[in-house]
Amino acid sequence: MTEIKIAIEINAQVDKVWEVVSDIDNDSKFWTAITSIRNISHENNEIKREVTLAKINRCLQTVTLYPKEKIHTEWTKGIIKGTKDILLTPRNGTIYLEVVLNYKFTGVAGFMSGKITKDIRSEMERAAEFIKAKAEGVDTSLKMEERTHWADMYDDKEK
Repeated sequence: MTEIKIAIEINAQVDKVWEVVSDIDNDSKFWTAITSIRNISHENNEIKREVTLAKINRCLQTVTLYPKEKIHTEWTKGIIKGTKDILLTPRNGTIYLEVVLNYKFTGVAGFMSGKITKDIRSEMERAAEFIKAKAEGVDTSLKMEERTHWADMYDDKEK
């Protein structure tokens, strides 16, 4: 397993930050490798869903919401196996947002995990900046250019 951690201080109330991060149907706005989301089931605070990374890699996830504290995502099937936690900690009138990803790649992607880890860290940092901007009320409407994601490079044949 590989672990990546990033953190950022957000100048907003926990309610506002939670509103942004818990809108998980819009994860693709922050996590750019996600190109589509299909919810399979929703029971209490747990959502089972299929996400597509890039255009071809379908993965199953179980997302558990712990209101105003944490979002725990478990990748259960697909190119990625592991967990992602988004943690919110109030700190002196701000919110400390931490994202911790523990994962391993399956199939061909496992051979390129060093390069992919660098790309994922960049995606996590970018996502945290967008979450911060949205929670703080900063305009995030940037023109996005078409680009290749790390997930475009790997076709998971174990679907």
